[in-house]
Amino acid sequence: MFQGYTQETVDFMWGIRFNNNREWFLPRKEIYQEHLLRPTRELAEQVYEALHAELPDEPLLVKVSRIYRDARRLHGQGPYKDHLWFCIRTGDRDWTGRPTFYFEISPEYYSYGMGFWQARPELMTLYRRQIETDPEPLAHLVRRFNRQTIFSLSGSDYARPKGNVGALLQPWYQKKSINLEHTVALDERIFSPALADEVAAGMKELSPFYRYFSDLCARIYHEA
Repeated sequence: MFQGYTQETVDFMWGIRFNNNREWFLPRKEIYQEHLLRPTRELAEQVYEALHAELPDEPLLVKVSRIYRDARRLHGQGPYKDHLWFCIRTGDRDWTGRPTFYFEISPEYYSYGMGFWQARPELMTLYRRQIETDPEPLAHLVRRFNRQTIFSLSGSDYARPKGNVGALLQPWYQKKSINLEHTVALDERIFSPALADEVAAGMKELSPFYRYFSDLCARIYHEA
């Protein structure tokens, strides 16, 4: 059961930000495991249980990130990440191009929501065609989304206009990746067990979008 992060969590993330090397990390590995990795895993499991109850027919999986960077892709960065995240989604082999619930904590902020990234071109073509031919299912979700104040729409746009489907859906139609995100500066909430309830409730609010994009994926990936 998630009990909250600690001040040691925050201190460790700032520490690795400014001391990204083995000499600093190794003597503090237990701090990382106890105050960053363990509570993130506990938070992930608690949120997963809530989403599994909300989406009982979905074969959801949970994945917690590693703090170690891929040695092949350091690009001048240190060997460690100064943040940690977890994802909840389907697809044990292909983790791209599928709707994904996520949570991330860093020295400055925490963020959670649902993303739909790196989708295959044919999937985004199907997505736009769906908006053109049957806009109401997404329009219904977007009208509800526009009435809430927790999440915002972000994600990269296509450089060239893809067409015109009206003011309501145009921001969604023009996206090549979609992120429904809630990002705030670190505050006292990270120290409370109530954070798990907050994150779970927010992700459950986004579950209709998850179902919408999952249905599109099923049509492309020929899933039952």
